[in-house]
Amino acid sequence: MNFTGKTALVTGGSRGIGRAVCLELAGGGANVALCYAGNETAARETVRAVEALGVKALAVRCDVSDGGQVSGLMDAVVHGFQRIDILVNNAGITRDNLLMRMSEEDFDAVIAANLKGAFLCMKAVSRLMLKQRYGRIVNLSSVVGLRGNAGQANYAASKAGVIGMTKSLARELAGRGITVNAVAPGFIDTDMTAAMQDSARAAVLASVPMARLGQAEEVARAVAFLAGDDAAYITGQVLAVDGGMAM
Repeated sequence: MNFTGKTALVTGGSRGIGRAVCLELAGGGANVALCYAGNETAARETVRAVEALGVKALAVRCDVSDGGQVSGLMDAVVHGFQRIDILVNNAGITRDNLLMRMSEEDFDAVIAANLKGAFLCMKAVSRLMLKQRYGRIVNLSSVVGLRGNAGQANYAASKAGVIGMTKSLARELAGRGITVNAVAPGFIDTDMTAAMQDSARAAVLASVPMARLGQAEEVARAVAFLAGDDAAYITGQVLAVDGGMAM
């Protein structure tokens, strides 16, 4: 993919899938801005890795569920790079529990970070992309948003909501040179899955037809495809990168 001269903003870009996306886009020549919630050390590591690929990088601390902070994030990126061509909504959290035991606070926190955060970022960047008459928005959903998962009602609801917003905004912006798509990762080898108990890990892996974990780089390549010009006639779609889990 050739992203030379373009600027990408990746939320939650300091580690895991977000970092892999940053590096994939930077490898194609894009300047990369990323936002992070609190791990400044990881964010700086990602910035250094991106800059080592010969492009510019910027890290901004931002709570994507806060409209004021999102506005500040957009201002910082535009000040640094003059434009935003690609938005990747990757920031997200989990607060897992069975529905009958799930607190309102945990439900609200996940919806705020995963769903409201994507809404706020898309709303803010849409204005810029409409002026440019060009843009690529790629939202990170999840296989859980497609098929559900016990103990993750809040997370599944947020990721299913992301799909609904993706399709709705795709219809709103399709005539303006802006595409909006989603990638739905499955069981990916990240810090989040590494923290799972061995029994839970084995149970989930047994549901993957390809019988292995996905890699963050495999998700990043799918994101890069949808962000590139080869996908210019693709919008409102959900690409599952899950080893067959959601078949």
